[in-house]
Amino acid sequence: MVEVDVFLIGAPKAGTTWLGHALNQHPGISLSYPKEPNIVASHKGTFLRVEDEPDWSKYEGCFRNEGLKLDASVHTFACPMSPQRIRERCPDARFILCLREPVSRTVSHWNMIRSNGADSENGTDWSDFQIAWSDERLRVDSMYGTSMERWLEHFDLKRFLVIDSSRLRGESLDVLRETEEFLHLDEAEYDLSPSRHSNSAATRRPMTGFGIFASRAFSLIPNIIKSPLVRYLHNRDLNIYNLPILSRRGSVFPLETSHYMTCGEELCNELELFESLTGFETVAWKDEIRRRLDVQTGVSEN
Repeated sequence: MVEVDVFLIGAPKAGTTWLGHALNQHPGISLSYPKEPNIVASHKGTFLRVEDEPDWSKYEGCFRNEGLKLDASVHTFACPMSPQRIRERCPDARFILCLREPVSRTVSHWNMIRSNGADSENGTDWSDFQIAWSDERLRVDSMYGTSMERWLEHFDLKRFLVIDSSRLRGESLDVLRETEEFLHLDEAEYDLSPSRHSNSAATRRPMTGFGIFASRAFSLIPNIIKSPLVRYLHNRDLNIYNLPILSRRGSVFPLETSHYMTCGEELCNELELFESLTGFETVAWKDEIRRRLDVQTGVSEN
């Protein structure tokens, strides 16, 4: 089996799509195709859990170019089975852990699921944030400390580069230089357009009925025929499903103090644990969460 060199893990809605494709511009890095193979982890996205042995032969086919092989399956970080599986197959792997202030990350993740209707497709209703937060499938990706404890049972801390996703906008080149140093790569030139390969709320469009039909029809075309077209569109940031006939503008539910009240205290505890394990400072995130909680407490008292 191909030995993957680097895993871009954790967490969904923390800038990993942009970072993965930015790193793919480096001649010494080969990003997996697709970006998120979702083969190693038992977490196959937000909802699906499959604990069968990974299809390693299929996994090998996700890496076709020269350079350090990079798997950007972000749900890998929260999966309890991933650390041991990777340790057994790729013991020399390194990990780029891109994280975001966890309450805003969770709400953004919740927004994405509500917008694309994945909750109803998977037999649940996440229209209420409190109900969604009680679902392990949403909350698990924000449990930074608990997840990190599992990883450190199998890998030394020096194998992890932790990045605050807020730096991807104002300090994007600095982040890429730090990553190059972490991976022992020479400096390269990058297209740092913030909209390139982004996965923001503005770019997410739920499919119409016709779009769903077109997608299913397209899936029936053999890969050997459609792969060249998919790669051509992908490399030029073209998504045919953004056409009005195939998709519509989705709803966005703003981040509110009530969201912090629902999960803020629990996530502050997770940040305390994560900081104690890694030394990565989470003070700014904790201060923001507590400020929101104090505001709500003051309003309630008045």
